[in-house]
Amino acid sequence: MVIEDLVSTGKSSLQAVDALLAAGLEIVGMVSIFTYDFSVAKEAFEARGLKYHPLTSYPMLLELAQEKGIIQPEQAGQLLQWREDPANWTGV
Repeated sequence: MVIEDLVSTGKSSLQAVDALLAAGLEIVGMVSIFTYDFSVAKEAFEARGLKYHPLTSYPMLLELAQEKGIIQPEQAGQLLQWREDPANWTGV
């Protein structure tokens, strides 16, 4: 089992998996503490057939921030838009 602190695109995580496989280790899956939940990462793990389980995610963080009154629902919606296309996001 590979444990990551953060998964964004999944690229570096899968490079670590490749290094471990090259060293002869068996990988049964990956767990991360946090993920931005980008679709590119989901697709990368699926393409490799690697089981992946995050402990928490950006959408979960926004949900908690709403529950705690830190952000309003409309702000959460705007922040979720960032996750869809972070390179072109223009801000809140």
